[in-house]
Amino acid sequence: MSKAILTLNSGSSSLKFAVFGFDATQNTPGVSGKVTGIGGAPEFSARGGDGEYLAKGILSNLNTTSSHEDIIAHLLTWLPQHLEGRPLIAIGHRVVHGGSFFAAPTLVTNDVLDKLKTLIPLAPLHQPHNLAAIRAVTKWHPEVPQIACFDTAFHRTQDRLASLFALPRSLSDEGIMRYGFHGLSYEYIASVLPQHLGSQADGRVIVAHLGNGASMCAMTNRQSVATSMGFTALDGLMMGSRCGTLDPGVVLYLMQSKGMTASQVEEMLYRQSGLLGVSGISNNMQVLQNSSDPHAREAIELYCFRAASILAGLVSAIGGLDALVFTAGTGENSALVRKLTCDRLAWMGLHLDAEANDKNQITLSSSQSTVAVLRLPTNEEAVVAEACRSFVTNNQIQDQKF
Repeated sequence: MSKAILTLNSGSSSLKFAVFGFDATQNTPGVSGKVTGIGGAPEFSARGGDGEYLAKGILSNLNTTSSHEDIIAHLLTWLPQHLEGRPLIAIGHRVVHGGSFFAAPTLVTNDVLDKLKTLIPLAPLHQPHNLAAIRAVTKWHPEVPQIACFDTAFHRTQDRLASLFALPRSLSDEGIMRYGFHGLSYEYIASVLPQHLGSQADGRVIVAHLGNGASMCAMTNRQSVATSMGFTALDGLMMGSRCGTLDPGVVLYLMQSKGMTASQVEEMLYRQSGLLGVSGISNNMQVLQNSSDPHAREAIELYCFRAASILAGLVSAIGGLDALVFTAGTGENSALVRKLTCDRLAWMGLHLDAEANDKNQITLSSSQSTVAVLRLPTNEEAVVAEACRSFVTNNQIQDQKF
């Protein structure tokens, strides 16, 4: 009998899900959807493999006090009628931080959960909600194996020098080092690069994952060599509401001279900075692009200035650049961000085809460009599903009834 895999990506106010067949060739989900507005008026939407809606609307039985457990309960009650009789063999979760504990997909146990809870301070916007989804599934369907897939794992191929801070060695030995994030997205892009670049896919490639959270990864042989994010998801690029790279002296000043507490600084750096902080309008790139406010334009230009600067720095880690790939929400959909970023990199021989860029085509570089520039949609869910397939096959997990 055919089997099914469920993937979950749980955030603070949303839950994304997808159902994949167990067949390794099935990288397109048969059912996918999301719940948005968690903490307010939760709205549920789901589509079949043909793109048609299976469900859409406000969940009238849930409200502002509904937890992730309530949301998961609704999903797991709704889902069986759309599995077409297939047993659910595993549930895979995107978990942002695996720390130094985990470098590969891992079967969730109580011991694993305890370790992951210690990493919550390093990813406060994501880790608590990733773990809430795992606990909710455990309550409703403890018999189904759950596999945690980590955004940090892809970067474990980096050289030790790329992971070190210039701090006392004792702190590095404790695990205060650069981990990197968005690894599931980078893993997917790395897997499809040969389809678009041929043998050049194993060359010097930088992938720009630009969304509300944003980072870049420099690769050779389709493995991570260096990345812009570090110990936490605050580092590197300017983001939707996160500051990106910041002089640590600013934090000391805010605490010592402005009297801010650690929690107040955390709130500002994670939730009040980035595009939102600079513009004073929104963390949404599309909203800013549609705005005539000069602060909106300044935020966009700063975002691209920082992106180009950090990309140029990453080039040194791989000794040059053969290809640049834009992915994720902003990277895939904002022609303006791609243009403003690439215009600052023309000195590297990087040139866009204006028409291809405006039309969001796959190949964006002009015939004069010495660097290939691509726009590739990412698919983190497919990576999680493949990890579950591999785990189930290698560990001989038996079919579960669901």
